[in-house]
Amino acid sequence: MNRGTVAIAVVQHQVMIIQLVQAASGCSHDRRDQWLDVYTYTPFGDHLFLASSVPQARIAPSDLLTVFPFRTATTDMIELPARAYQEFLQLKAKHQKKQENLWRAWKARLR
Repeated sequence: MNRGTVAIAVVQHQVMIIQLVQAASGCSHDRRDQWLDVYTYTPFGDHLFLASSVPQARIAPSDLLTVFPFRTATTDMIELPARAYQEFLQLKAKHQKKQENLWRAWKARLR
């Protein structure tokens, strides 16, 4: 994965669009990296994502849900192709359902 690679990842328990930042060493990220430095983006409209209120994060590679085959050089806004946007919506809905089920199970144990 190289600088500018766009992906979907879980950041602070939310499904977000992320963009890979170049590693501090100047090399690209690889599977052995313990952490990935990323820019984070939140939905703004159809296919459009703006830099989030906390625009930089460090995530574990296991937080990546999918990596898209394209890169972008911009850091303030990303527009996803239709297929990538649909994948984002599906993963976000799946993650939301999982969180709701965990909440229901936890709540049921308290009764």
